Amino acid sequence: MHEIVVVGAGKIGATIADMLAGSGDYSVTVVDRSQAQLDALDVGAGIATRQIDIGEAGALEAVLAGKFAVLSAAPFHLTTRIAEAAAATGVHYLDLTEDVASTRRVKELAASASSTFIPQCGLAPGFISIVTNDLARNFDTLDSVRMRVGALPQYPSNALNYNLTWSTDGVINEYCEPCEAIVDGELTEVPPLEEREEFSLDGVTYEAFNTSGGLGTLCETYKGKVRTLNYRTIRYPGHAAIMKALLNDLGLRDRREVLKDILENALPATLQDVVVIFVTVSGRKNGRLMQETYANKIYSRRVGNTVRSAIQITTASGICSVLDMLASGALPAKGFVRQEDIALDTFLANRFGRNYALATSTTLAA
Repeated sequence: MHEIVVVGAGKIGATIADMLAGSGDYSVTVVDRSQAQLDALDVGAGIATRQIDIGEAGALEAVLAGKFAVLSAAPFHLTTRIAEAAAATGVHYLDLTEDVASTRRVKELAASASSTFIPQCGLAPGFISIVTNDLARNFDTLDSVRMRVGALPQYPSNALNYNLTWSTDGVINEYCEPCEAIVDGELTEVPPLEEREEFSLDGVTYEAFNTSGGLGTLCETYKGKVRTLNYRTIRYPGHAAIMKALLNDLGLRDRREVLKDILENALPATLQDVVVIFVTVSGRKNGRLMQETYANKIYSRRVGNTVRSAIQITTASGICSVLDMLASGALPAKGFVRQEDIALDTFLANRFGRNYALATSTTLAA
């Protein structure tokens, strides 16, 4: 029985705790500074709660002492604090962050840590890197790598064509921060919400545009190996234009708490969502220019006794799968592990990773 600490009692943290405890192989302690959040958890067998403020010196370290791993499901601005506590206590560390600066700090900590540090274990970054690397390795040389991911309402009913299915702080952060990309073979930064495109999948039209953080460490991995590499978030058409008006024309880019308050009081949450994953890789095979595509749609469904949204299922399954591989010895017991170091077949064969394989997915060669 591995003892695990999950930091954050929100939608994703609750799903992670349920999945791990439900497996029978993990004893989970969920920590949060909000007792109300902890009280709202559907606490079952194998799940304990602790109300602490991780900003207080030594508070998180005391909870982590003797534990196997800590999983961060907290807002991105708390990532480095949790990672530092893990390094200080020799506990394995996993997170879901899309924040580029935080991941750089995690990598620095991993260099001298006695445990394993695995950031970006969710959907994007996370699973998207595993899929992309699996496709890319089939080519002799690479030309372009294009990753598109979105968590969308099944039944959009407002001008933004969007419902809150994930962290509001995280959404705003990825809409505001610079985005890494490889353009004409050079590592560069491109602006968020720009380079909008449209495409259709299963008869549905989507738009996609630059957002920050979804690439994880792929730019570093593929620098000098590919002409074009980029990541864009999928939304229904019209979303980007409204968000650009809010962030740029109304100046809410510099008043993020105001924007968060507006979104959380105007956009209802929903469990009826769909996660769309669309990855296209092109390059040379035996001298011929070829393309391979991975496309997948994952819908909300019942997990155990609780209906979970698609973004909860995919994000929690990602980090739980990686933890399971770490616990079984399939991943290094020390140092920094990238998502692209994980084989897709191994991930999908995992009991948690099968939540991706259960969906209708296709890999097409053209």
